[in-house]
Amino acid sequence: MVKTPGTEAPPRPTTPHRQAPSPLEEHLRTLAGQVPDPELPVITLAELGVLRDVRLTSPDHAQVDLTPTYTGCPALQNMATDVEHTLHTAGITHVTVRTVLTPPWTTDDITPDGLRKLADFGIAPPRPQHTTGPITISLGPTRTDTPPPACPHCGSTDTELLSRFSSTACKALHRCLNCREPFDHFKEL
Repeated sequence: MVKTPGTEAPPRPTTPHRQAPSPLEEHLRTLAGQVPDPELPVITLAELGVLRDVRLTSPDHAQVDLTPTYTGCPALQNMATDVEHTLHTAGITHVTVRTVLTPPWTTDDITPDGLRKLADFGIAPPRPQHTTGPITISLGPTRTDTPPPACPHCGSTDTELLSRFSSTACKALHRCLNCREPFDHFKEL
């Protein structure tokens, strides 16, 4: 079951009050984390950083927290269904998948293996943001990639933006001016 944003319970505290995961919870987290992203099957939910928590609420009930890459992500329902199926196959009778929006997902949540897999797949990975605290927002012209992303095929940074949106809203379409190959760039958030 996927709960819609705004109806989810507050996230479980990550303070010392949260007990360390049991070996079974760790195993279930590993299984859920191995589920491929429905839009980018080359990367898993754990590598994408959208799998936030897996915990047992009773011996036969697991609660899974997913944070979408952006609000309204159309792949979220598929992710939840795939996670439910995976945990059912592992013997968990009841699985609840919650959409958790806090803390928000950013491209910094993608693991180093995930970034490498995106590049190997021909998608320019997002550049690290490493921002902490409040983010200042100023209105102005639409931001274009400065500096441009490196081509995942030849490594050149002599690239141009063809479209701010590609096969999914979280990617932009670019072309390398060196090797002339088009490529997707996973947008930084």
